[in-house]
Amino acid sequence: MTLEQDDVCVRDGAAIRVGLVMRPFSPIPDSLKPAARGVTRRWFLRDCGIGLGKVALAGLLTNALPRGAGAAMARVNPLAQRPPHFPGRARAVIHLFMAGAPSQLDLFDHKPALSKLEGKPLPPSVIMGQRYAFIRPDAAVLGPRFRFIQHGQSGTELSEMLPHLGSIADEICVIRSCRTDQFNHAPAQIFFNTGFSQPGRPSVGSWVTYGLGCETQDLPAFVVMSTGAGISGGAANWSSGFLPTYFAGVRFRNSGDPILNVSSPKGVDARLQRDTLDLIGDLNRRQLGAVGDPEIATRIQSYEMAYRLQTSAPELMNLRSESKSTLDLYGCDPEKPSFARACLLARRMVERGVRFINIYHEGWDAHSDVAGNLKNNCAATDQASAALVRDLRQRGLLDSTLVIWGGEFGRTPMVESNAALGRSLGRDHHPQAFTMWMAGGGIRGGMNYGATDDLGFHVVDKPVHIHDLQATILHCLGFDHERLTYTYQGRQFRLTDVHGHVVKDLLA
Repeated sequence: MTLEQDDVCVRDGAAIRVGLVMRPFSPIPDSLKPAARGVTRRWFLRDCGIGLGKVALAGLLTNALPRGAGAAMARVNPLAQRPPHFPGRARAVIHLFMAGAPSQLDLFDHKPALSKLEGKPLPPSVIMGQRYAFIRPDAAVLGPRFRFIQHGQSGTELSEMLPHLGSIADEICVIRSCRTDQFNHAPAQIFFNTGFSQPGRPSVGSWVTYGLGCETQDLPAFVVMSTGAGISGGAANWSSGFLPTYFAGVRFRNSGDPILNVSSPKGVDARLQRDTLDLIGDLNRRQLGAVGDPEIATRIQSYEMAYRLQTSAPELMNLRSESKSTLDLYGCDPEKPSFARACLLARRMVERGVRFINIYHEGWDAHSDVAGNLKNNCAATDQASAALVRDLRQRGLLDSTLVIWGGEFGRTPMVESNAALGRSLGRDHHPQAFTMWMAGGGIRGGMNYGATDDLGFHVVDKPVHIHDLQATILHCLGFDHERLTYTYQGRQFRLTDVHGHVVKDLLA
């Protein structure tokens, strides 16, 4: 047998391309046969320490990167700016993620019919066999807890709990027909952020930085902040998945140094630190050029970013340079961690070239006392959310910055009351319909899009799936969501894997 190109072998039930194929061969003269030296074809393929399995592995490792990619990555900044597929209106995204899921029925989607039915079960024809985690399908209806008021020329109806948002009603697009495939918090949060319900896929922020790079070398391209009690989906929400790790989100802390160990230890001056980093960087670049492992490039970037952050991070986090009128606009105490402080920092990051910013405000999971939950969370977020849009507009940044507000799903029209769990007058999870709003970055302001039925249970007009939202976000940044792909384990993946459509009616 001879060895030629394009062989595929099967190992552990999976096809592996080896790059070799077995063909019949002409007899070898006795004088050239290796058997006399104890070297047989079987020995070569099985016992010499190489073997077909190792040949296959070597081929896979060689093909993991384009030829010369290791050396190229040692020279080129992987976060350098890159052009999108077409000119996009947005160059940055601020995603205000209301983790835990706000009640759309008490904030955005006014349903007077629920008040008339309060205390009675929904008709079985509406429920259609839907199961819930904490309530029975025949649970009684709970009407809206607050008054709704029309705002602006658009006539957008919003809860009295959102007076500041009402003042910018003509700047935002309210989407009342969102729906998701996931029912519980962690899978739904991960699904919104990565397009898949299980950890392991790249987050939308990672896809954006992979596609566009970053406009700054002094701050991370993708920053994550949290102002609540915790995030159900955890770091999977901002993971780079199978993309190289330098596209992952960088978590900033609420107080003190934004990143641990950003300050140099005692006895380490700037010269010593620079010399140390230069030596480590040289060794890492040599290894990267030799093996082409993109995680080595991540290590190089991380060391250099940490060095630059020692100067850029304190300047970014110092809000004393902001005017009193700006601090008052956000309702921000510059010395205290808060959602308002995070929003103001997000504006400062956009000014400095950060590409994607996530702010998670956990605490909207109102299984009990939905009215009290909303009062507290709206008091913490409403003013700052509206101030962010106003501030971006005043500084000429709103047209190029996409602002997104919303949670992972909605809440039920039915009440959750469980004496054993100490719950009453709450709402359960509801994936069939919920509301989000967007502003700036190529989105049409003063618009109300989509609708649910009279009971707020099902979407009845212009449904917007999570993948549709993801496709629209990428479109605003200049990407065809079907072409922004990454090859992993033999096939191309994308954020909207494998469906989704740009909601063109939302575009300005």
